[in-house]
Amino acid sequence: MKTYAIILLACAAVAGCANPTGKTKMTTVTADQTARDKQALIDLSKQKWLWMADRKMPELESLFHASARFVHMGATMDRQAELDIIRGGQIQYKRADMSETSAEMLGDTAIVYSKLRLLAVVGGNEVTNPFSVTETYVRVDAGWKLAAMSFTRLLGE
Repeated sequence: MKTYAIILLACAAVAGCANPTGKTKMTTVTADQTARDKQALIDLSKQKWLWMADRKMPELESLFHASARFVHMGATMDRQAELDIIRGGQIQYKRADMSETSAEMLGDTAIVYSKLRLLAVVGGNEVTNPFSVTETYVRVDAGWKLAAMSFTRLLGE
């Protein structure tokens, strides 16, 4: 029991040295800032669809995180494969008509949920599909990077 007490006191002393005030440092994010961040991410998501349709490669290369993954109906791709598919025109994003969009903040991670009807040319065929799209963004320095995007086809729509 004496050994346990000594270990407990040593741990408390180390913790006290690491934070001599004994106060927990809290980062305060106001509701107003959170609302602005959510709207900025929704706007960024909408802009991303335009960049994809216009094949704005420098903008997409800057937006896509180095470790990004893209989950489509038939394949999962890394950042480079997605960029190559867009650049080469194997998938031509033409228009994303969004009917619902929302964003959730989780610290330096944000998730944008969208319900949309996507018009695209895939393998030379023009197709329209209803999707629920989930985009995960991470804060890097002062901006946001797209870390993951997943398409789920909605049935009966």
